[in-house]
Amino acid sequence: MPIFDYHCCDCDADFELLVMSSTIPNCPQCSSQHLEKQLSRVAAPGRSAGLMARGRAQAAKEGHLSNFSAAERKSR
Repeated sequence: MPIFDYHCCDCDADFELLVMSSTIPNCPQCSSQHLEKQLSRVAAPGRSAGLMARGRAQAAKEGHLSNFSAAERKSR
């Protein structure tokens, strides 16, 4: 189920909802179904690669290798 951005035409609220394509959503503030689907904003580049690398280095230092693949465990 994808997340969609919506704008309520009745109460002027903007919100995100996780909906199936066949579902007609309701506004969480006023319960109206008079909604406009919005274009999703582009997310800024993430920093998860650096966070993952630091987390893996810390886990390896502490001896916790469960988050490494079998090939990576052998090389440690």
